[in-house]
Amino acid sequence: MSELIEYKPGATFPGKIGRTAEESTPAWPQPIRAKEGAPNILFFILDDVGYGQLSCFGGLVETPNIDRVAENGLRYANMHTTALCSPTRSCVLTGRNHHSNGVASIMETATGYPGYDARMPFENGMLSEMLLQHGYNTFCVGKWHLSPSEENTAAGPFHRWPMGRGFERFYGFLGGETNQWYPDLTEDNRSVPQPKPPEEGYHLNIDLADKAIKMVLDAHVNAPEKPFFLYYATGAAHAPHHVEKEWIDKYKGKFDAGWDSYREQVFQRQKEIGLLPADAQLAERDPDVPVWDTLSPDERRLYARFMEVYAGFLSQTDFHFGRILDTLEEIGELDNTLIMVLSDNGASAEGGPVGSVNEMFFFNNIPEKFEDNLAQIDELGGPRSYNHYPWGWTWAGNAPFRRWKRETYRGGSTDPFVVSWPNGIKARGDIRYQYAHAIDMVSTVLDVQGIEPPRAIRGVAQSPLEGVSFAHTFDAPDAHTQHVTQYFEMFAHRAIDHDGWRAVCPWPGPNFTEAAKKGRQFGSPVPPEVLDELETIAWELYHVAEDPTESHDVSAQHPAKLRELISLWWTEAGKHKVLPLDGDVKTRMVVERPQTSRPRTRFTYYPGLSVIPQPATPKIVNRPHSIEADVEIPSGGAEGILLAQGGAAGGIAFYVKDGKLPFAHNYA
Repeated sequence: MSELIEYKPGATFPGKIGRTAEESTPAWPQPIRAKEGAPNILFFILDDVGYGQLSCFGGLVETPNIDRVAENGLRYANMHTTALCSPTRSCVLTGRNHHSNGVASIMETATGYPGYDARMPFENGMLSEMLLQHGYNTFCVGKWHLSPSEENTAAGPFHRWPMGRGFERFYGFLGGETNQWYPDLTEDNRSVPQPKPPEEGYHLNIDLADKAIKMVLDAHVNAPEKPFFLYYATGAAHAPHHVEKEWIDKYKGKFDAGWDSYREQVFQRQKEIGLLPADAQLAERDPDVPVWDTLSPDERRLYARFMEVYAGFLSQTDFHFGRILDTLEEIGELDNTLIMVLSDNGASAEGGPVGSVNEMFFFNNIPEKFEDNLAQIDELGGPRSYNHYPWGWTWAGNAPFRRWKRETYRGGSTDPFVVSWPNGIKARGDIRYQYAHAIDMVSTVLDVQGIEPPRAIRGVAQSPLEGVSFAHTFDAPDAHTQHVTQYFEMFAHRAIDHDGWRAVCPWPGPNFTEAAKKGRQFGSPVPPEVLDELETIAWELYHVAEDPTESHDVSAQHPAKLRELISLWWTEAGKHKVLPLDGDVKTRMVVERPQTSRPRTRFTYYPGLSVIPQPATPKIVNRPHSIEADVEIPSGGAEGILLAQGGAAGGIAFYVKDGKLPFAHNYA
């Protein structure tokens, strides 16, 4: 059998064209093939998991499969994120900073400025688009949260959905969170129903792992030598913390000692593991968090149960991730898969001080009632709940650091990170201390393959990558970091790391207790005169090379160093589209944004439609409205839903029952 002649598309045809086929020699456009031996790439992006929660980072939640990855590779003790989900995910996939991506915060708080508009520029290509040019299959499974909310409808546009950004297949949900029992599912570019109800064994984590395994196997059996990039982003452990009861029961009684004890235990384990130096100090107690022993017996019982549910959820997530690892091992691909496991930010405080049976209370600014939550203790984690734990567990879960998600202290922005690649990394079970950030992951993947960042993707000239590779640290524990300076900003909470020093300007304050003394709270705007005040008195300085937990503010001892870092922050802010600063979360949530269709006051829906995402539905909250239904009732009668919006956590339903037209409003 003669060898085929191939040529690169666009090159001169190397064959021969005669009058007939007998007089001619064929040649074929060369298909895109990956380099021989190119590794598979697996990014496992966890959600709202703190530095001190995974067992391989000293946590008391059992995660044996993530531990397995760590034992087969490396843990990075000094990895950073943006302190919030969408922004970090934009960094992970593009290798550029979140404001450079137009993703200053979550997509739902977009405003009309280049660093804030949630329209990720196509000149910031994604790793999926880059690897597609080098012969990879590309799969996205789980949470997306990188397209503007108003574009997440069946009318599109679809160019910012996963399949518009270089992924060949997608299965998951487009928004920031979803019900694990009754998720809003999208497959490729269409809304789909869940395969079965929870009564028949459905849970989103099971479904996502099933789909990821199927995508990998389908490709492998047809092209065994073709590598894949799997971006696997569960909704876990973001609220709602939903999981089967048997997983919750594994932790029964294990958190009865409370969050103070948890934090101390984890801190000691982290020092024993080597994540922290022996002389490290645990960050100071947070005044927003009550001492466990001051709580009533009922409070301790309920709050411990919240944590049992969370732990069960995280362990169950790890279990199904393990099924993916087992599949890769079975087909002989595990050793040649570069795996990176990262949480998108620190643990979340969105459950408030007392936790929540229904997290929608938090987003609607409705105070929780302890008595109501206690009455529903047995519902936690099940289909009738939409639960989130109290922020005492958040604080403990971010041990040894201070604070949490949405804030740029290290509790919000320093996260567990695990890397494994047996064929490419000799080290097993080691720890690396070099500084790294989520923007460095793309550069590292390209570096290990000797791939140059593309100059153009689909005709769009590409911006430079802003991250740097940490591949040189894989087998060189003492190598210097290449990432020297990194800015942070989230809802006007600011920080900057530079060469072992860290400056932080907290907003609305170092904690909610201190902020309240000045009449401020999370989500407060930052007027110009207040910004002037902050620049003068609010910045803190930490020598994190010696004080990794931000325990000692040394701004008074090193005023020149502080001025240097403040100036550097403003330089980086100008470079990466960070301005204007905007802490006004409530206004940002409801700001008017461009829509693909003209504004209207009347919406018409028909039977058989796909699910319509909430941002595309009529804005009927807190305003008069009417609902009309044109229906035909057969002679024998009929019952059922005419229109429903929302779900068990909050929403409305208009339906026919017993010959009547009830209207239900589940307020949250």
